Amino acid sequence: MFFGRIAAISDMIGFHGQSVVELKQAFHEAVDDYIATCAEIGKEPQKPYSGKMMFRVRPETHRRAAVAAELSGKSLNQWAEETLQEAAEHYETRMRT
Repeated sequence: MFFGRIAAISDMIGFHGQSVVELKQAFHEAVDDYIATCAEIGKEPQKPYSGKMMFRVRPETHRRAAVAAELSGKSLNQWAEETLQEAAEHYETRMRT
């Protein structure tokens, strides 16, 4: 038996299945049910992330990132988003294999 839950939101949304295929189907059903329930009770569905990130780095890392962004003709925000996206995609690819 496989169990899953939606991470990064406070509402509990769980699902399960006997196989990966069943688990995926149960996931989609759970999300659809969650959205429908929110609509019925007049609640906005929670979204796991806002898109805003605030974190601290060493001054040297900040400097190097700012230089890399400038040299690539991008704002630090654009450069950081693209760099984080590439890193996340790399990690996801590694986890699937």
